[in-house]
Amino acid sequence: MLTNPVLWAVVVMLGLSLARVHVVLSLLIGAIVGGMLSGMPLSDITDAGGEVVKSGILNSFQKGLSGGAEIALSYALLGAFAVAISHSGMPKALINKVVKSINSSDGDKNAKKIKWTLFLALLVMSCFSQNLIPIHIAFIPLLIPPLLLVFNRLQVDRRLLACIMTFGLVNTYMFLPYGFGDIYLNQIIIKNITDAGMNVKNVSIVQTMMIPALGMLTGLLVAMFISYRKPRHYQNLAIDNEKNGQAMHTTVPSYHIWVAIGAILIAFGVRLFTGSLILGALFGFLTFMATGVVKWKDADGVFDQGVKMMAMIGFVMITAQGFAEVMKATGQIEPLVTASADLFAGSKPMAAFAMLFIGLVVTMGIGSSFSTVPIIASIYVPLCITMGFSPMATVALIATSGALGDAGSPASDSTLGPTMGLNTDGQHNHIWDSVVPTFIHYNIPLLIFGWIAAMVL
Repeated sequence: MLTNPVLWAVVVMLGLSLARVHVVLSLLIGAIVGGMLSGMPLSDITDAGGEVVKSGILNSFQKGLSGGAEIALSYALLGAFAVAISHSGMPKALINKVVKSINSSDGDKNAKKIKWTLFLALLVMSCFSQNLIPIHIAFIPLLIPPLLLVFNRLQVDRRLLACIMTFGLVNTYMFLPYGFGDIYLNQIIIKNITDAGMNVKNVSIVQTMMIPALGMLTGLLVAMFISYRKPRHYQNLAIDNEKNGQAMHTTVPSYHIWVAIGAILIAFGVRLFTGSLILGALFGFLTFMATGVVKWKDADGVFDQGVKMMAMIGFVMITAQGFAEVMKATGQIEPLVTASADLFAGSKPMAAFAMLFIGLVVTMGIGSSFSTVPIIASIYVPLCITMGFSPMATVALIATSGALGDAGSPASDSTLGPTMGLNTDGQHNHIWDSVVPTFIHYNIPLLIFGWIAAMVL
């Protein structure tokens, strides 16, 4: 197992990322290392007739990139929709109230109350962005930068803020079958397990995933009340004062706020009816245009701003698709799982731990739980049947294996999103302030509670 190319590809990728090499370069180099260790050539090898007889690393990587086109379009439209919401003034009205409250004469006296209100609001918004308002991480760069000066004054550790946002971004889709949760739990988990030969039609997703979800909640409570409860000091830079000042001097018409609420409901309804995030975001954006909140002459600029805001995230996610394609092309994922299971032949507890650990390794490399499940499900389901795991235990194992690593991966949008907002002034490092804290507080509890779920269900 220690010589497995997939394992080494992920180790190289993580090592480079921890050494502060850009995530895109880390993914590319990791893919090349994994491919070469598995014996893949750099380019396709063809026969005399031009037929491909052996896939190359670069060709497989490019194939994965093309498969990420839908991701890129989704992120572009979600970004445009989020900027349109911002253009309406709805987030500014909320921030305006918070900023005025903390800047008032009673601000210092009520600092503790304001701090916990902000924590709760940030947690609720993070959860809603997955299940109710289909904008995913696009709300973060709109809400967080104007509040950085407030957080600085409250001496809030930004690592805690990263943990709060990542909890909402991951735990919600892993536990509740609505919005992104419907895609992950029903359209990916249940579908792939059924396709692999196990009947899970009568399995209650919420009941099954309650134990792993409690694991993440435990991690969040540890982060809030133990790890990052102490004050941490940050410099008040010019950009912090600028964003804060803009928020304080903003007047928002109530008509715009009602249109924003209507657009969010329309986007949610379209997403629910069609199952398409792209269409949901598109109809939400068109609502702003139709009502005049986003004027026709400004629509181009608003859309461009949204695309630019999400461009780097989308690019990293597309690159991760290329990495995933190379890992699949090596043909070494199944041997990695099999070798892990063979080490603990006949032991359900050890087999469960092995499957969860491999899920962590794969998702850490790919950066997407949604992409991990199709890779591992076809291998895990027969293994679970052989080892005697129940359908509920199998669902818990595979769903938790996929989610493991989403929090804590350098390539995951669940860590990239918080960094995008918290590092506006350059005082929040992606690896050490987002990736490492979320890895410690969520992946370790998920491993433990996912294992417990596999044993008791």
